Amino acid sequence: MISRIQRVDAFINLGKFITDLQNKEVIQEWVELANSRNNWFTPENVRKSLDAIATVFLDPANLRNWADHYPEPLLPKKIGVVMAGNIPAVGFQDAMSVLMSGHILLAKPSSDDQVLISALLKELVNIEPGFASSIQFVDRLNDADAYIATGSDNTARYFHYYFAKKPNIIRKNRTSVAVLTGNESAEELMGLGTDVLQYFGLGCRNVSKVFVPAGYDFTKFYESIQFMDTRFLHNHKYFNNYEYNKSIFLINRVPHFDNGFLMITESPALVSPISVLHYETYTDSEALQTQLEANAEKIQCVISGEGQVPGSLSFGEAQKPGLFDYADGVDTMQFLANLDQ
Repeated sequence: MISRIQRVDAFINLGKFITDLQNKEVIQEWVELANSRNNWFTPENVRKSLDAIATVFLDPANLRNWADHYPEPLLPKKIGVVMAGNIPAVGFQDAMSVLMSGHILLAKPSSDDQVLISALLKELVNIEPGFASSIQFVDRLNDADAYIATGSDNTARYFHYYFAKKPNIIRKNRTSVAVLTGNESAEELMGLGTDVLQYFGLGCRNVSKVFVPAGYDFTKFYESIQFMDTRFLHNHKYFNNYEYNKSIFLINRVPHFDNGFLMITESPALVSPISVLHYETYTDSEALQTQLEANAEKIQCVISGEGQVPGSLSFGEAQKPGLFDYADGVDTMQFLANLDQ
């Protein structure tokens, strides 16, 4: 088994590979192939995801601090990882966690995101050949000693049934919400627009619902995000969803606001369709906090200004997770470290 120092150095060098201009043609091939296999993965979004991996996850100081926080396993185990495919390379952190912890990765990428995961791990092996024996792409996970699986609420029931006899992390649907006061600046509302629309709203860290004071006027929010219109009007997959949801609202006479690419409608539901943002009004901050706590298992992130909600992120920060920001709040590295016990 290669040492932790070797593993850390390999991942650091992977980050350098992604950002090195000498490799721009290779990265461009990754970008184009990922986009050709999944039209939701626009070149802009693929590059954004790869850049975040390289500059945040694979930053030398961040990576060393993160790795040093956890003990080494006494005996490497086979970890089956069922990856999501909703945003580009979303399964990379799980793969990196398994490999950095010293275990063996049995990877089952989503059919929507095979290109990037395969390309990143292949390049990692080129950088550090010692990883070759620790990375396997598989269709079945029967040989795994433990599991990390991400999917919908429906697939989670399937995972619980098949993986119940071994240690596991099973993630269900989650989404993110924002709390507004009406005093937000145009810059903050622009950041909220990014939280809602980045990656077309497909990530669990995307805001799908906002809580606003009674009588809130969305005009300023719409004005702050209007510059984004071209990006969404010209993406056929997104715009098809917009037109479909708009027709449903019109046929059913559902009251809503509309700026030509994002509709806002009042709804108690946390999760909204693509191109739609839900809202709910509140009059009492303490009652709202109680409501958020009651739905904590369904909420990935809460966004608010000036820390209005304890533990919340600032506007524009939803899609900027760090290495310690684990999906569903479950510490993946600690789970992997505890497998010896």
